[in-house]
Amino acid sequence: MSQTPTPMVYIRLRSRIRIQRGRAVKLGDIAHVLTSSEDQEGRLLELELLRPGPEDGNLILIDILQIIPQIRHILPEVSVELIGSGHTLVEVIAGNGQPSKSLFILVWLLLFFGSALTIMNFHADVNMQEVQIRIVEMLTGHRDEHPYLFQVAYSIGIGFGMAVFFNHLFKKKWNEEPTPLEVEMFLYQQNVDKYVVIEESERMHEQERREMNADERS
Repeated sequence: MSQTPTPMVYIRLRSRIRIQRGRAVKLGDIAHVLTSSEDQEGRLLELELLRPGPEDGNLILIDILQIIPQIRHILPEVSVELIGSGHTLVEVIAGNGQPSKSLFILVWLLLFFGSALTIMNFHADVNMQEVQIRIVEMLTGHRDEHPYLFQVAYSIGIGFGMAVFFNHLFKKKWNEEPTPLEVEMFLYQQNVDKYVVIEESERMHEQERREMNADERS
């Protein structure tokens, strides 16, 4: 007599998601779910895991060990198989999550003038003006104390070189390769996520120990 195979649920958690404050976090928001039954899959995707409150802060760690009991509560006969990482970071945001235009303009101005001052200070340190005058003198045979044509071409070349280096011009990219800035931001975000995961895991374990000690004393 053949036994009925145990229904399997395959889960792959996303590494990080953003969600508005007050909205419930469902399993479908943080994970890809695969089952043999469309009905079971639909119920799992709509499974509410938590609803962030003001006391939860803006970063919440959801671990697979928190998810499995809730899955078995509604589908006690299934076996859960995890694929990949066992946790997801939920970033809780206020409002619609769109950056302020005034803040964007302020940051843009700070970066623009800061970069301009950095380039000018570098040129002053290496006496770039005298170098340009000397180059023009070597090319033309006469000395020009104000080689504006050369300086304009040089300035355009700096801007074009930066656009090529960062592989970006406004919203257009030259190719599909990530820019150096995107790579650095990706590595920075990975390190931040690892730090938050470790800190949140230790905090959760410490809270569990305190609850177990309180239960033993009672």
